[in-house]
Amino acid sequence: MEEKLEQYLQAVLSVSPEWIRNLESEAKAEQVPIMDPVGMDFMMQLIRLTKPKRILEIGTAIGYSALRMLEANPDATIVTIEQDEKRYKQAVHNINKLEMGNSIQVIHGDAADKISTLDAERTFDMVFIDAAKGKYKRFFELSAPLLAKNGYILSDNVLFKGFVADSEKEHPRFQKIARKLRDYNEWLVQHPDFITSIVPVGDGVAISYKK
Repeated sequence: MEEKLEQYLQAVLSVSPEWIRNLESEAKAEQVPIMDPVGMDFMMQLIRLTKPKRILEIGTAIGYSALRMLEANPDATIVTIEQDEKRYKQAVHNINKLEMGNSIQVIHGDAADKISTLDAERTFDMVFIDAAKGKYKRFFELSAPLLAKNGYILSDNVLFKGFVADSEKEHPRFQKIARKLRDYNEWLVQHPDFITSIVPVGDGVAISYKK
């Protein structure tokens, strides 16, 4: 998103409660990537509108997005998967500190392995993918069979700092990720079982609705 526009949208967001600001400060201090405020606000509004009862999150980090999704729909139950042991422990701590452990289950391990262990009969109304960018397609393929009728999958960072849309802007460090995300976006929009819209909010959010 254009910088001035994003600054304006962040400025008009309502002031967050202290627990949210504390989590954002924790993420910033430890350089843990979390969804940016404008993108998070968009996702929460989508959750308020669709009211998913069961949510699968791939990429817990410190538990920030899981807690914000639950804030948007307190009646939801969330299963979230995190591979990094340190982040997993932080997430469990943060979730328990806010007494949300009954609504949020944190699983430690590689999502590519753990998704297949989930109960296939307990479908999810929404899946949120925000983990290793090079594995997005694999995560999508594994989680899609678990979607309920009229379910949808959100993929974050699909425009990745503008590098995906502007090849001339590519930085040597991000070229590989940008190419993989570009391929992922093209694969998404051509998927026969989903209708996908890519929204240029935050770092780019893809919404894939199951036909």
